[in-house]
Amino acid sequence: MSWFEGIEFADPVMFWLLLLVPLMIGWYIWKNRQLQGTLRMSALSGFAKAGQGSYRYLRHYGIVLRALAVAAMVVALARPQSPMSWQDSVTEGIDIVIATDISGSMLSEDLKPNRLEAGKQIAIDFIKDRPSDRIGLVVFSGESFTQCPLTIDHEVLVNLFQDVSNGMIEDGTAIGMGLATAVNRLKESEAKSKVVILLTDGSNTTGSIPPLMAAEIAKKMGVRVYTVGVGTRGYAPYPFKTAFGTQYQRIPVTIDEPTMKKIASTTGGQYFRATNNEALKAIYAQIDKLERAKIAVTQYHQKTERFLPWALIAAVLLLAEFLLRNTIFKGALT
Repeated sequence: MSWFEGIEFADPVMFWLLLLVPLMIGWYIWKNRQLQGTLRMSALSGFAKAGQGSYRYLRHYGIVLRALAVAAMVVALARPQSPMSWQDSVTEGIDIVIATDISGSMLSEDLKPNRLEAGKQIAIDFIKDRPSDRIGLVVFSGESFTQCPLTIDHEVLVNLFQDVSNGMIEDGTAIGMGLATAVNRLKESEAKSKVVILLTDGSNTTGSIPPLMAAEIAKKMGVRVYTVGVGTRGYAPYPFKTAFGTQYQRIPVTIDEPTMKKIASTTGGQYFRATNNEALKAIYAQIDKLERAKIAVTQYHQKTERFLPWALIAAVLLLAEFLLRNTIFKGALT
């Protein structure tokens, strides 16, 4: 199989550097001739039986190895890559959109290290355990947006999830907008089970779409909503930045449980209360019991860099030239 079969080059302009190879060889030939002396002999008959010897050819090993090394380095600099590919397949799974609150109150530390980070890590573990599901991510605070559309590429999803932080958008709690955005991501889905996991620690304070209106939209589209209220009961420690460092203040936990329960019951889902990390893990475990449906997915494979073997070949050739010059051919004219 050819080394270049199915290979693409990210920087093909680098192949112009191959012109260095004939220049190196030409310079070597010219310099080698400059070093040759002349000797006048009255007759050559005495040299007729002298053998040519292999050194006549082996003494040029240096330029050969260096030229090959430069050629290999040029190929490496051109960045050979395996081409991007994709494959259509059918898999068992459901379509899930995780809609998570990133408002300031999610920094409360009744969950460890805080509500936002605990929710992220537990959701990421859930994603990694669901390789057959298409999963998307919506974040909301004073407004909402899609952080990642439905995808089977969970590596990309996890990376985008890890980038989520408080302060990405204007503060507030637009539960209705977050739910509506999540439902909108499922409108084209043909999966039998379409689910939104809505996670928040407060009550709706802003946004143009009321939460119960968004729930009615979800119901009409056949989307089941699992609502999760995150936070202990009573008061929770909240960190404040001060001139003397981080100080804590106990703030009341104000989850609008009646609305969250109504959203869940309207769409055929369930409401859960997560007062600690273990309770939140148990909630995600419940979703594993949902029915599964066959969905068509397209799996994309990113380009893979293939320059390393060429760089290694160049390094080996240069090392071989160095070792030969300083051992077997030490002192020889190259």
